[in-house]
Amino acid sequence: MKFLALGDSYTIGEGVAAADRWPVQLAALLREQGQDFAEPQIIARTGWTTDELSDAIDAADPRGPYDLVSLLIGVNNQYRGRGTEEYRAEFAGLLQRAIGFAGGDASRVIVLSIPDWGATPFAEGRSRANIAAEIDVFNAINRQETERLGARYVDITPQSRTAGSNPAFLAPDGLHYSGLTYAEWARLALPAALEAVQ
Repeated sequence: MKFLALGDSYTIGEGVAAADRWPVQLAALLREQGQDFAEPQIIARTGWTTDELSDAIDAADPRGPYDLVSLLIGVNNQYRGRGTEEYRAEFAGLLQRAIGFAGGDASRVIVLSIPDWGATPFAEGRSRANIAAEIDVFNAINRQETERLGARYVDITPQSRTAGSNPAFLAPDGLHYSGLTYAEWARLALPAALEAVQ
């Protein structure tokens, strides 16, 4: 079975080994559940915004259909001060493309919420409350679009807020996350992924 993972630093696993990336850990969990998944194809890079991910998908030209497609994107839109309506339009476009890669079956697509980087040590000296509020707005948008288009939604933001205060759950840069956090995200995504492929 084929799994395509689309995103940014959180999907490519900035600062962790390839085996610790959450899509790789999710594929391993799916195999443990008897689902014969290959290693995921990942189109993701640290720093990407929605439009940059779209351009990268054009360049990579992935060939579906995939049995499972994941999408986690938007933190860099928030970080760079991009507008919410721009995000809505570009996120919806990416989600529609993800559904296309899943053979037109929205139920095979899982969207993960944006983690709250404001809870990490990297945000020291910034308004953590403002960052959290903005992340919540972006997540309200991606949840609305996910529900509108019929895909599955996995809320990892509360876990990210807890992880931000625990060094074991963070990468050495104090901004990204460790394999332990990605393991939690994979476990949170597993029920939706199993429903998607059964």
